[in-house]
Amino acid sequence: MNDRAVLEGMTEEEQAAFLACQEKVRDTNINENTLLATDYLNLFNEIVMTLEMVPMMPEILEEAKEWRPKTYREHFADSNIADKELAVEVYPHVPRKYREPFETTVSQMSNLVQATITRLGKQLEAGDMELVQVSASASSRMLQRLMDHASGIIHGSEKTMDQSEIDAFLD
Repeated sequence: MNDRAVLEGMTEEEQAAFLACQEKVRDTNINENTLLATDYLNLFNEIVMTLEMVPMMPEILEEAKEWRPKTYREHFADSNIADKELAVEVYPHVPRKYREPFETTVSQMSNLVQATITRLGKQLEAGDMELVQVSASASSRMLQRLMDHASGIIHGSEKTMDQSEIDAFLD
């Protein structure tokens, strides 16, 4: 199940490595066409759930402050999923047409999480619980949209969210 466009722009050596990786990931949780796995998004699902709880449990923001982004490889190296070594092994062979938008989207998610934690902290200090609720909810929705984009890329889309839309949200 090869998309010829994926192979375009790859050297013969890169194509051979990619095709070998496709064989290795067959019948695993790693997408055969992109060589990416949705399990990586669990890193962000956890922090989104934590941030959503801040309005009801303000003390949980301290836990959120401990969250750190992890690269794809770091996440899988630390995970317990069955295919973790394979996910790390094939990542260097993810086609650029997927890897670049994926990494851009991951960076956008990480930046948004950090900005949200900072914003919620300031709003809690000011005692504005209504604004905390609105911010937590809006940030959660934006992070979910970004995760949907990341999931789309993992499944073969090349689209990212426009950075200006994220910047407008953060302002």
